Amino acid sequence: MTSPAEQLLPGTRRALLHRVATAQAEGRTPSLVAAVQRQGQVVWEGARSCVDGHAPDSETQFRIGSLTKTFTAVLVMRLRDEGLLDLADPLEKHLPGTGAGDVTIHQLLGHSAGLGAETTAPWWERTPGSLRPTLADVLDEQVAMHPPGNRHHYSNPGYTLLGSLVEAVRGASWEEVLRREVLEPLGLHRTSSLPQAPHAGGWAVHPWADALLPEPAEDLGLMAPAGQLWSTTADLLRFAAFLAEGDDRVLGAASVEEMKQPSAAPAPGEWVDHYGLGLQLVRRKGRTFIGHTGSLPGFLAALWVSTEDDVTAVVLVNATSGVAIGEVAADLVDIVAEAEPRIPEPWRPLPEVDAELLALTGLWYWATRPNILTLHADRGLELRPVNGQGRGARFTARPDGTWVGLDGYYAGETLRIVRNPDGSVNHLDLGSFVFTREPYDPAAAVPGGVDEAGWRGLGD
Repeated sequence: MTSPAEQLLPGTRRALLHRVATAQAEGRTPSLVAAVQRQGQVVWEGARSCVDGHAPDSETQFRIGSLTKTFTAVLVMRLRDEGLLDLADPLEKHLPGTGAGDVTIHQLLGHSAGLGAETTAPWWERTPGSLRPTLADVLDEQVAMHPPGNRHHYSNPGYTLLGSLVEAVRGASWEEVLRREVLEPLGLHRTSSLPQAPHAGGWAVHPWADALLPEPAEDLGLMAPAGQLWSTTADLLRFAAFLAEGDDRVLGAASVEEMKQPSAAPAPGEWVDHYGLGLQLVRRKGRTFIGHTGSLPGFLAALWVSTEDDVTAVVLVNATSGVAIGEVAADLVDIVAEAEPRIPEPWRPLPEVDAELLALTGLWYWATRPNILTLHADRGLELRPVNGQGRGARFTARPDGTWVGLDGYYAGETLRIVRNPDGSVNHLDLGSFVFTREPYDPAAAVPGGVDEAGWRGLGD
């Protein structure tokens, strides 16, 4: 029987083609190539071109601009996981003399270091990196545009600093470290710092006439970690699969998940656009996307992953402007997810039942609020309010017999079992909150104690 990931319905395929054809025609782009992946398998590819018979395919390179930043962030997270640095470290500890040494690595990754958005003139994306041979040439007087940590302010020079940090710690060029530690292990053989045939040429389209102007494709030098890379839809879908689940050869699932969390406090109200650690985070039509968009003169790129739907879309064009590239990629995900919703995996019982953990499941009360504790196949626990209102979280097991919160109010908090001298369970402790089997159970160690007279009526 054919897997549901192996094919799309004809109506879905036509809707995808219609969306990219419309984007190429209305956006007046010389060429556009797109691909969609579901459940780890490529399920659709499409391309349009202004030259008959010369449409790009999944192995044609386009420049991906700021999608490069996600690759750079992965390298930094690898250094952290190896214990070579801490994200809270000031940059000066590992890369002295930049003039921006007080900012932290975490702030640089999440664009909250307060650095300028761009280098000083001339426009770095359209000029050779040889014009900026040192970090001082990149940063100049724009080192402190905002107080570090106070606000999100996108900074291309910030990722130059991160690339130089990787070079300083590894003792090799950013390009070599990237190739060795990310591109080769993930099989991204068509992703490179310089274009490799077949590749698209970059074009500017006149805003008021159907006329073209070639764009230069410069080697960005020190700015390369912010936007240098060339890639293909096939390679970017492989990279997206890594971003969805992690890969221990490159970066484990927990660290990739960390990259997907907002790096600074969102603005008041429910956030729509945010930034993690090298990843853009977007909420749109009830769906959360992780990934990145990119642009350099002559090229636009977008990669979006909806982890809830397990659908990824990549769109690449060779035009400086004209297409809302992020919207097109998100639309492709929406088309598949809405026309063909994800089919759940079959439910399966636990392979083995841990009697002690099973005994913990069921009702627990925080003061008078009932909560349900459930057990999952990976020994993880989930605590949710009975009425759906209030604080809840998933927890993963630690080797020491405790659990740590994965999300919500209790993210990072420790859940532990507190036992009586005879080994029976007295209560659950969650970040100092006591959960008991009965509301204010007098037999449990409730902070402040429980009135000896117990529960009473109004006239008692």
